[in-house]
Amino acid sequence: MALEYSINYVANNRYENPVKEAHWQFTIIPEANSSQEQITVSFQNSLHIPHDISINGYGFQTLRVSARQPLSEVVFEASFKLMKKEVNPFDFQPEGNIEQTYKKMGGLDFKIDFEPFLRCTRLTNLPMEYGDIFRFDFSKAVFDNLIDLNKWTYEHLYFKTNVTNVDTTLKEIIEKRHGVCQDFTHLFCTLARANGVPARYVSGYLHQGNGYFGDSQMHAWAETYIPNIGWVGFDPTNNLLANTNHIKVAHGKDYNDCSPLKGVVYTVGTNETSHTVKVKGEQQ
Repeated sequence: MALEYSINYVANNRYENPVKEAHWQFTIIPEANSSQEQITVSFQNSLHIPHDISINGYGFQTLRVSARQPLSEVVFEASFKLMKKEVNPFDFQPEGNIEQTYKKMGGLDFKIDFEPFLRCTRLTNLPMEYGDIFRFDFSKAVFDNLIDLNKWTYEHLYFKTNVTNVDTTLKEIIEKRHGVCQDFTHLFCTLARANGVPARYVSGYLHQGNGYFGDSQMHAWAETYIPNIGWVGFDPTNNLLANTNHIKVAHGKDYNDCSPLKGVVYTVGTNETSHTVKVKGEQQ
């Protein structure tokens, strides 16, 4: 079974004072991979400014727009269609020898190969006082420990909008125990890395027809690398493995590497940005 997804993304930017010059980058195009096939990609803006598509440092498509005329408001709208194959997240062979798996993960070659996704970043910096907040049981397989971590993160945090932002520290997230999908994902990635498992932050879209928690903008989840299995997706916001309803756009070390919208704007005063995303799926 396959699903055809239609995605509509709208970003409305308003500025208190006229903008003299602006440059924006959008990382919102669904990735083309073994389970996702791009059908159409459409992008436009209310000022009819030309755009181009480039590839970022992680190999994902980005939309770039540069405005050199004064403006006070601009609306960007993108629409995508893609075909997604049914994903069975448990379709892999068991890890085999558990002791050998952990030994491999502790080796220098493994740590060098996956260094970017074992690295501590500003948004995945585990405070010293919480160093033992979640420790693996090394008598269990890596995958089973990650299942436990997924559930633990889901139960430790409560999904609530408008209580955190992109600069909220991990310490505050752990202590206040409220946040959105990016907070769940940062905490999951941090604790996976603290236990020696490479973890990358994933941005994308979520078909919420089954009652999943997710933002009105873009969703976030994690992918972890398990020797002899490969990259496996975990959604700690919903305590499940990434599946057919998860439409990947990009991955990186944390939110900053795959933020949906980045920009440099030459103006003074405040600005306001609002986003809406709608995802529809039809069985084929």
